[in-house]
Amino acid sequence: MLQRKHSELTYLDSPSLSEEKSDILVMLHGYGSNEKDLIQLASLLDNDLRSISPRAPLQLAPEMYGWFPLEFTSEGISVDREKARSAKETLLAFLRRIIEEYKPPEGKIWLMGFSQGSVMAYLSALAEPSLFHGIIALSGQFPDRSSLFNRDPERFRTLPFLVVHGLYDDVLPVSNGRISEAWLKDHLDSLTYREYAMGHEINAETLETIRQWLSRMRSGAAGR
Repeated sequence: MLQRKHSELTYLDSPSLSEEKSDILVMLHGYGSNEKDLIQLASLLDNDLRSISPRAPLQLAPEMYGWFPLEFTSEGISVDREKARSAKETLLAFLRRIIEEYKPPEGKIWLMGFSQGSVMAYLSALAEPSLFHGIIALSGQFPDRSSLFNRDPERFRTLPFLVVHGLYDDVLPVSNGRISEAWLKDHLDSLTYREYAMGHEINAETLETIRQWLSRMRSGAAGR
């Protein structure tokens, strides 16, 4: 596993076991975590994928990073929308560089985010759907209407999405997953939504669902 840097983002790169050009799964960690978190799951998903895990740009404390500032209030989580927009642009520049350097099939990647990383995945897919084979959104929150911007709704519609949420999530309650499902099912051709008996986490059921979904989606893409 190598540590590298592109477009101001440091990242961990875990190459696939295949010697051929492989699909890439970019993994976006949550608020207060770092690039070492989700990359640990790579071997449990698909050894034929190259896994890349960037570190979010905002340092909160030693070994703790976020994609954009959050404020936890009595009324819920408050978001700095301008800084979220800036973080999205930084991430998109990073993803373009990854595609340019590694040249994955069809010039696209798979994008997976957990919690705030899931928000970043939604924002990126809405802004530039042509970069992606598909999106995995775990325990996240769909962008509110004021920050929702779908640049290419027809191309976005063809993106397959997997959305997973915990029934007992006490950070981002399951209602967030259901709001995402309600919007996405009206704007996508392929949506898989699952709820599991878990909190704000990625449990074994979720990992197996991701593994099966990726296998199914990649097999379908290979058959086109």
